[in-house]
Amino acid sequence: MTHIDAGAELDPVHPVPVPVTARGLTAAEVAERVARGQVNDVPVRSSRSMGEIVRANVFTRFNAIIGALWLIMLFVAPFQDSLFGYVIIANTGIGIIQEWRAKKTLDSLAVIGEARPTVRRDGVAAAISTSEIVLDDLIEFGPGDKAVVDGVCVEADGLEIDESLLTGEADPVVKKPGDQVMSGSFVVAGGGAFKATKVGREAYAAQLAEEASRFTLVHSELRTGISTILKYVTWMMIPTAIGLVVSQLVVKQHGFKDSIARTVGGIVPMVPEGLVLLTSVAFAIGVIRLGRKQCLVQELPAIEGLARIDTVCLDKTGTLTEGGMDVTELRPLQGADESYVRKVLGALGESDPRPNASLQAIIDAYPDVEDWRCTESLPFSSARKYSGATFSEGNGESSTWLLGAPDVLLAAGDPALKETGRLNEQGLRVLLLARAGRDLDDPEPANGARPAALVVLEQRLRPDAADTLRYFADQDVRAKVISGDNAVSVGAVAAKLGLTGTTVDARHLPPEQEEMAKSLDKGTVFGRVTPQQKRDMVGALQSRGHTVAMTGDGVNDVLALKDADIGVSMGSGSEATRAVAQIVLLNNSFATLPSVVAEGRRVIGNITRVATLFLVKTVYSVLLAVLVVCWQVEYPFLPRHLTLLSTLTIGIPAFFLALAPNKERAKPHFVRRVMRYSIPGGVVAAVATFVTYLMARHYYTGPGQLDAETSAATLTLFLISMWVLAIIARPYTWWRIALVASMGVAFLFVLIVPSLQHFFALKLVGETMPWVAVGIAAVAAVALEMLWKWVDRRFPA
Repeated sequence: MTHIDAGAELDPVHPVPVPVTARGLTAAEVAERVARGQVNDVPVRSSRSMGEIVRANVFTRFNAIIGALWLIMLFVAPFQDSLFGYVIIANTGIGIIQEWRAKKTLDSLAVIGEARPTVRRDGVAAAISTSEIVLDDLIEFGPGDKAVVDGVCVEADGLEIDESLLTGEADPVVKKPGDQVMSGSFVVAGGGAFKATKVGREAYAAQLAEEASRFTLVHSELRTGISTILKYVTWMMIPTAIGLVVSQLVVKQHGFKDSIARTVGGIVPMVPEGLVLLTSVAFAIGVIRLGRKQCLVQELPAIEGLARIDTVCLDKTGTLTEGGMDVTELRPLQGADESYVRKVLGALGESDPRPNASLQAIIDAYPDVEDWRCTESLPFSSARKYSGATFSEGNGESSTWLLGAPDVLLAAGDPALKETGRLNEQGLRVLLLARAGRDLDDPEPANGARPAALVVLEQRLRPDAADTLRYFADQDVRAKVISGDNAVSVGAVAAKLGLTGTTVDARHLPPEQEEMAKSLDKGTVFGRVTPQQKRDMVGALQSRGHTVAMTGDGVNDVLALKDADIGVSMGSGSEATRAVAQIVLLNNSFATLPSVVAEGRRVIGNITRVATLFLVKTVYSVLLAVLVVCWQVEYPFLPRHLTLLSTLTIGIPAFFLALAPNKERAKPHFVRRVMRYSIPGGVVAAVATFVTYLMARHYYTGPGQLDAETSAATLTLFLISMWVLAIIARPYTWWRIALVASMGVAFLFVLIVPSLQHFFALKLVGETMPWVAVGIAAVAAVALEMLWKWVDRRFPA
């Protein structure tokens, strides 16, 4: 019922009197507040600013080391010994461009997925951007809507708000006019309006929201693993580099500048400079690829995280089925008059200003009866499983009705439950209309309710759901259907989609986490699950070591989405659901999920391959420097030699390998898996190269001796590095074979073209020593194959 105060006036648009306080601000009042800067100006940020992207790519620890060495080389050595600096500039440029492209993609998708609250101004409600809200605006909200600013409740119709994301308190809070509304809380039942009292950065959750939506690369095993590796590399580099500088200045035989150049040549390859760049680029390109499929990645590690999941919890409504439903049948019970029941259903539909999908189907099937008036209502709640309303009928009589789950409203053993069970087995959704014998404000309004009719609803299955479930099954990812609906009905829907397994009524699940986890491992389909149970189920699965993804679109999924390792929301889902999910499927297509999993697997699998390439170089560079210091000889390479080797055996191949398709299931322990190959590979390469170098020192004499020794050592190191690349590139495809072969041809080109020989100071002298270099490389390649096979057996990943 509408209560009218003394100051009410007639709205020229609406014939019903509207209270002055409920009309909202006028256009003039809005303009006045905008002029004063009282606007909700918190920036909606899904990505880093351009300045942050440039800083993150330019000002890194390794760029500083390489930059300093590059400046030294510009003054003491020929141009070709400074090439490594230009490679860093190119790498940094590529990183900035790719992250900028990812930023544009994220920003454009964030605008599509942005919440648009309904604000009442001049008595007219309209959806506006959150940034357009001003102080004292009157904001309407209903089930699933999030409070985007702080305020005071002005209107409440059975309004229940969940503040658990802010306070940790699990139970919904009933709000009445005058109560505080905190930004970040969301409506679970009923509806109402509140007046904005704090906007912009003053709002309670503004800082949280800004942080949550920020483009981030943290909390990722990949990023953490790479940081750990880089920390160890830095520790190894510092003492080795100091020893190399001292030894080269002591043993210098070819002038100060040449010694400096060879010292720099020893330090530069220790830095795995391209590894961080390629990881960022791989993530950025993943965002762009998924963006084309209308998939908004709100936190970048979610791409990686979804690839690591072994259990996916699916909410049936909106995920396996489409949002809409159709009423297929009305079955009166206990001799109820069907025409009267239709009137009741029509009035119930009209009583809820924000109907859910089930009630919307009833509204579509049964038109409102004009002479019935709603005097009190009880909004639907996922925890209650029913809604209700009291009506003043056209003949002056008053009646109270409930509409909800038959197995919640009826006592066990009621004959209507058998009929409901038969319909549920066909995958149909069944609601019970019952006449209540108690008032709606009674603690137990359903007690003693008399059944009047069963409303049978047919759910529309998503055409892509069966294929997606098959994909997860093929990938060894277990699917668990978790729904608030009747367990038998949910089980029948799951069976239609090819998902087999035990169906469980969640009301019989044990509350203890360990026991619940055992039940979850055995069951596949769970019905009659409350929102708090969904959260508990996610926690129970995680307690057994599972990596859990949760999909959902309703307000009852928010808590579970928040606690899951990866939360996935539909674009058409509630504002609150979209706000806590790491991934939002803006096209509402469950079929997009395999693309996200595939993208994550591509990133993880390929970065693991590429990291091995980079770290083999780091290990052999450090070890070569140690051997040079111990033997007190000149470092065998100039920077130009290692720039050439790095480009052909790591830089170019790594770029292609990092972006190639990869369907391997993501495995944990990134650091261990990379280092178990990198250390033996680097040791073999360093020892073989140093043996060739020492043999060449004994073989060659006279002028040009050092250049000849360097060329022989370079040949051995190139061949071993090529063999490492050939192993990493497995399993072979035509393009991978072509990639490895083209790198070999490019090196051969350098060896036979005189101008390139001179540019890179590479010239093989005689026949004996080059063939010895090839022989040592061949022995090293065999040792590498045997060693890596032994490592696979001895230290399985």
